[in-house]
Amino acid sequence: MRVLVQKSKKACCRVDNKIVGKIDEGLVLFVGFTSSDTIEQVEYLCRKIVNLRIFNDQNGVMNQSILEQKKPQVLSISQFTLYANTKKGNRPSYVEALNGESAKILYDLFNQELRKYVAVETGIFGANMQIDFINDGPTTIWLER
Repeated sequence: MRVLVQKSKKACCRVDNKIVGKIDEGLVLFVGFTSSDTIEQVEYLCRKIVNLRIFNDQNGVMNQSILEQKKPQVLSISQFTLYANTKKGNRPSYVEALNGESAKILYDLFNQELRKYVAVETGIFGANMQIDFINDGPTTIWLER
C-alpha cells in the first residue's frame, strides 16, 4: 500500500466537470494498493496519517497532526498509478497495482477507517478525475507499508 500525503489549503475532485469531493484546509491523499496489502496495513497507515505532525503549531513549527486542526478534513483519491514501474522503458507497467475489484474493497475500507478520525471526501473509484488543490508548504510525504 502506498499513500502520497499532501498538506493542502483547499482541494477538490471533479468528474465530468462536477465536483464530487471538496475540502478546505487538510490533507489530500493519493492511495494505491498491491496484492500483498492487508486490512492490518490499511488500519496502520490510517493511524499513521492522522498522527503525522505536519501542521504548524502556534510557533509556526510543524508539530501538530490533522486531529489538532479546527476542522480536520481529507480528500482521498484512488491512484493505481502509484505502482507504475518504468524499469523496462518509457511505458509504465502497472502489473504491481491491485486489480480494480479488490483495490476498491481496500480503498473503501481505507476511507471507512479514516472516517473514524476525520471527515473524508473522495473522488469516484476508477473514474477519470481532475484534482485541483493548493499544496501548503509545499508539504508532501510518501508512506508505504
